[in-house]
Amino acid sequence: MKPKYFYLTLVIAVAAFLAFNAFTSEEGNKKGNRNEKIIKFSHRVHAELTDCQSCHSKAAESKSLGNDLFPSHPDCASCHDVEDKDNCKMCHYEGVYESLTPKKSNLIFNHSFHISKEKLDCKKCHQGLEEVDYGYKAKMAVPPMSLCNDCHNNFKGIASNQCEACHISTVNLIPASHQTVDFRRTHKFAAQKDNANCNMCHDNSSCQECHVATNVLTEKNTPTDFYTPYVPSNSPLSNGAKKQQITRVHDLNYVYTHGIDLKGKTTECQTCHETESFCVPCHNDRQADFNLAGVMPASHKVPNFVTIGGYGSGGGEHARQARRDIESCQSCHDVQGSDPNCIQCHIDNDGIKGTNPKTHPNNFMRDVHGDWHDSQGSVCYNCHTSASPSSQPGVGFCGYCHTNKH
Repeated sequence: MKPKYFYLTLVIAVAAFLAFNAFTSEEGNKKGNRNEKIIKFSHRVHAELTDCQSCHSKAAESKSLGNDLFPSHPDCASCHDVEDKDNCKMCHYEGVYESLTPKKSNLIFNHSFHISKEKLDCKKCHQGLEEVDYGYKAKMAVPPMSLCNDCHNNFKGIASNQCEACHISTVNLIPASHQTVDFRRTHKFAAQKDNANCNMCHDNSSCQECHVATNVLTEKNTPTDFYTPYVPSNSPLSNGAKKQQITRVHDLNYVYTHGIDLKGKTTECQTCHETESFCVPCHNDRQADFNLAGVMPASHKVPNFVTIGGYGSGGGEHARQARRDIESCQSCHDVQGSDPNCIQCHIDNDGIKGTNPKTHPNNFMRDVHGDWHDSQGSVCYNCHTSASPSSQPGVGFCGYCHTNKH
């Protein structure tokens, strides 16, 4: 290797090492374990011997989180003999005398005001430190916003709850709990908990950005006269009106699956929809009580929806729709058997080929020696009710395959 390339390679290697060392040091600081490698310390032990301000003496005068509030040698000297070099190893690792590095904060906070004027005890905000060695191990070493909200709220009037009062920047100010992939869909469950604290940041107007009950007081939002979806309130197409963004509330194929939520009562439809104006245009079976189950959708009233005629009938429109998307049927019908709609037709009572609606294609599993040959518990006997493994070969259900007629 030529000398100039050797030195160039050496410079690059050294630069890469320094960059990596700086990166790992910074990442360690982010995780809170960097200071653990610099100093030996235990909050648990010191909490039994002294109070917080004896060690963090600069906190009472600090007006910014940018200040270094770590204990200094003079603070330690009140209890430890810092002049005795033989005792250094009690706190310092061998050969490590690096200063502790405070983390950078994006908050505006005045320790002096809260300690001197408001007379707040340090443990009121910094909780759990007496149970751990290093501060980052405590669950509430840094007070969560919910704790700040005890004073900073619009109800007690003790302190302002404006974001700008504490946050240096309000750009993308989103809590970590709100950054999950499905938060828009699952946030309602968090809001229903007893300890929900949504009102720290939100009021009713926040909810209305998405949840606009467009037809509670009007006759709008019907299948034929519906507020245009997907249009935010600041769009020129909205004419200044807030319009419900459907994709934030329902899936795009919700028309096929909404019956599941309705039957399971996981969603209160009447929060936004009036049954008389919204549901009836599709579910307009006048022979059924709308307040009871079983209201027939308009799609079920098309000609040839159900055709009964054994082999060759095709089953009609309902069979075509079921083959295309059986999940849409399940939104109203239980296909596992508790709903009698399917088995009213799809059942083979007599076992005679050609006299019942066709469910399987010709020669279905004809060459398979299935469990219906040996077990009465076979799923086949849910519909082929007149048959059993001991039935006579060539007769009834067994005649579907075991017959001399071809």
